[in-house]
Amino acid sequence: MKWIVVAALGWMAGGCTAVQLERSGSLASYDNLTPSDGLLTKSQVRVSKADVLAAKTLRIEPTAFTAAAARVPFSGEQRSLIKNAISRAMCLALSERFQVVAPTETADLSVRAVIIHVAPTDATAAGVSKVASVVPSIVAPGVPIPVPRLPIGLGSLAVEAEARDRSGSQKAAMIWARGANSFTSSPRVSSDGDAYDLASAFGDDFGKLLVTAESPFGKISSPPSIARLQASLGGAPKEAACEAFGRAPGLVGMIGERIGLPPDWTDRGTPANEIHPEPAPRVDTRAVSALER
Repeated sequence: MKWIVVAALGWMAGGCTAVQLERSGSLASYDNLTPSDGLLTKSQVRVSKADVLAAKTLRIEPTAFTAAAARVPFSGEQRSLIKNAISRAMCLALSERFQVVAPTETADLSVRAVIIHVAPTDATAAGVSKVASVVPSIVAPGVPIPVPRLPIGLGSLAVEAEARDRSGSQKAAMIWARGANSFTSSPRVSSDGDAYDLASAFGDDFGKLLVTAESPFGKISSPPSIARLQASLGGAPKEAACEAFGRAPGLVGMIGERIGLPPDWTDRGTPANEIHPEPAPRVDTRAVSALER
């Protein structure tokens, strides 16, 4: 069994996009950051445990791209969805313990994330992988045959984030980097597919860091609350402030990920980005009467 596990980890590492931890200068301090890697994630973290556990309220500032990360040829809509995926995932995770308030309100902690690196997905390779994964089910119906994703054109993401107290002093920080892999990353036929999925993974990890005041890596996470589970399935979030990031795509999003749809096919983003039908033009009844006469 030990050798099976070792071999599986080796295969996963071989089919994973390598991404290095970077420092963009967006954090107030890089002092006392210590390595805390997960199975697929590279990270450095620091947390003032007593101060973070004493905090009750929290606000989430807008997620941003560094100038270097913004040069990746994504559309404005794609960048907005990636940023919003981080903020939404953080908000849902942080709601497990904190009262989340609007960005304009004061709070015990203020959280901000900055995307410092992003590599696009090769949409063509992702499409080929998705087709290849369907073929075995046609050849051998009813027999589950896992097909690894092609280890080419995999996307990646790196993010810096911190939590500051009312005086602006850093109380927690994380540098996080992960690449998509051939075994656990579902290919989406879109250049932002991997970055979008990884954005949610980062938001969840950083949320756990603040909720527990401990690194989220190297331990078994507690099961989500009923409220968190409902929100992840597209229901109303526990904290009303999380509505600013829109509802999670829920079951529709899971199906879309499964069949390889682009993120913007199932995720509406923030409420401000939702498409509303244009109102019908008003008819001047007086003008109509005049024409009839």
